[in-house]
Amino acid sequence: MLQEGSEEQIVYVHPLEKSEAEEFETRLVIRAESNTMALASVDPQRIARQRASRQMLFNRILERKARGELRTCLTRFPTEAAAQAAAMSLAEYEEFVFKACLLDRPDPIAAWQEVSAVQQQYVDRLSGVSRLRIEGEGTELELSVRGRRWINSDGKANFPSGEVFTGPVEDSAEGRIHFDIPSVYSGRKVEGIALEFSSGRVVRAQAEKGDDLLQALLNTDGNSRLLGEVAFGLNYSISRATGEILFDEKIGGTVHLALGAGYPETLSRNRSSIHWDMIKDMRREGRVIADGRVIYEKGRFVA
Repeated sequence: MLQEGSEEQIVYVHPLEKSEAEEFETRLVIRAESNTMALASVDPQRIARQRASRQMLFNRILERKARGELRTCLTRFPTEAAAQAAAMSLAEYEEFVFKACLLDRPDPIAAWQEVSAVQQQYVDRLSGVSRLRIEGEGTELELSVRGRRWINSDGKANFPSGEVFTGPVEDSAEGRIHFDIPSVYSGRKVEGIALEFSSGRVVRAQAEKGDDLLQALLNTDGNSRLLGEVAFGLNYSISRATGEILFDEKIGGTVHLALGAGYPETLSRNRSSIHWDMIKDMRREGRVIADGRVIYEKGRFVA
């Protein structure tokens, strides 16, 4: 449909999609594609137009989640396609997924409860912060999180999880950042993304690979150049990228930013038809400064 469909077909929203956004009370998504790169040759402009046609539904889902009207969970079933995308055998990928989900522990439930308790300490610490400065290779970025709410993502909405996140003040981002972990969006890999921000908006962007998709998605709507999320990846059972954002954004020792829609529960005001996570590895030389004090260095929070 995306390759050959008419404009009317690309933007058509099925009644079931509307029902999902407006009426469903629970939503479990299990990713199990047979081809993770099925959209690799599709025109990025067509993908962007399809995403834009669903902006109201996407934001309606986020709003209902924030109000507790909709419970959702996203997970992945290990398939041959996902294993190939991760450059693993199926058996290796299954083991990777089980470890990322802490299912190799004697008591996985207790392990996730421990993760929740540790992450809550970081949430409590970050809740008093006004400004963050992210530093690293090709990166000097400042943004405000004043008045925003930090969320402890401990395995309920995403499984696996292992991150804490909030929504930056929309007009606050200033500076530049280079993302060194490849990002996959709509079946296409984008590598070496470099963004420059002024007054919260992306004013310059370039990718070493997949730049056409980057440029198309930046222009999806009026808010797709703003940040909707800043987060710390804290799942140290995940140590390498696999091309699956559900796992990659949780890599212990990384930070990620998302262009587009913010989560209303963080008090983010940004509404967009996209939410695109981009990941930076901080384990070698990165650090984060909060209100003038180093709180995070080389992939770990400082005591």
